[in-house]
Amino acid sequence: MEVDLILSLLANMFKIALQLAMPIMVVTLVVGISISIFQVVTQIQEMTLTFVPKVLMVVVTLAMLGHWMLMLLIDFAKSMFVSIGQF
Repeated sequence: MEVDLILSLLANMFKIALQLAMPIMVVTLVVGISISIFQVVTQIQEMTLTFVPKVLMVVVTLAMLGHWMLMLLIDFAKSMFVSIGQF
């Protein structure tokens, strides 16, 4: 394999990984910041108040975007098998 091909495969892999992780990370960031603001305003310092909503929102996000994420991974895997078959 040539170095250019390996670098392009790695770049594509990192792009796919970022596309898969970003929705979940953004949702947890938004939920975490809003819960933190709520805790500061009400002075409630309960650990489960931050953990449970984040987990629930991640589950909802995966339920909504899971099909798209799976199709993205399947397309990436197919392209990897095709590129392996060319050598």
